[in-house]
Amino acid sequence: MHSRNSVARIIIALCVAAAVFRPAGAQQIDYAELARQSGEPRIPNLTIEYLHPLGNPADARHWKHIIAHQTEGPPGSARSLALQQLMDPTKRGVTIWVETDGTVFWSTAETAIPTHGDGANRNDNTYVDNSKTYHVVVRTNSLGVEFVGNFPDVRAPVTPAQMSAWLALLPFLQERYGIAAEHIYAHNWIDFKDPRYCEGCELAIAARKLGYVPGRGNTR
Repeated sequence: MHSRNSVARIIIALCVAAAVFRPAGAQQIDYAELARQSGEPRIPNLTIEYLHPLGNPADARHWKHIIAHQTEGPPGSARSLALQQLMDPTKRGVTIWVETDGTVFWSTAETAIPTHGDGANRNDNTYVDNSKTYHVVVRTNSLGVEFVGNFPDVRAPVTPAQMSAWLALLPFLQERYGIAAEHIYAHNWIDFKDPRYCEGCELAIAARKLGYVPGRGNTR
């Protein structure tokens, strides 16, 4: 179950995202063109630091899914965790880290495969049809995005700034790797997890409600 506050945050963030992607009297954003760039693409309405520059997206086509994670780390820890990931790309962790103020840290080469998730071990269909995810949506094909800050209360939701950053980042990721909205998951949707909270669920719900469709060739 999701609280009224959680639902309200999602609605507000989606409204903000709609205004960002379809600004009145402003130039529209061609995400398809942006997603083909190498180096350090500047994603509109997003503060992002690339600890490792991007290469050719064709070399990272192993990403078929996106998994939203939340870590029991304190606010202010995203950059240090991303730096640790950079030093050891395959350690347990993710490619992208998001601070509570919405700053995004791209930690590793996009071709690197960090260790995250528990092997898609959920098969009870509680959140999604797990016949399509069970031992299928795994670290080797899933881009992990980690949101810090739910310490000491693991049930603490992501901040509004994190939600806005997530919705600004998604169209870029979806275009770059050709990932449809229905292939965005919460950690808790595909792995059995801490029963005290639903890890990544609010984020995944918002992502699917955003409903960005890659490959249409339209701008937003």
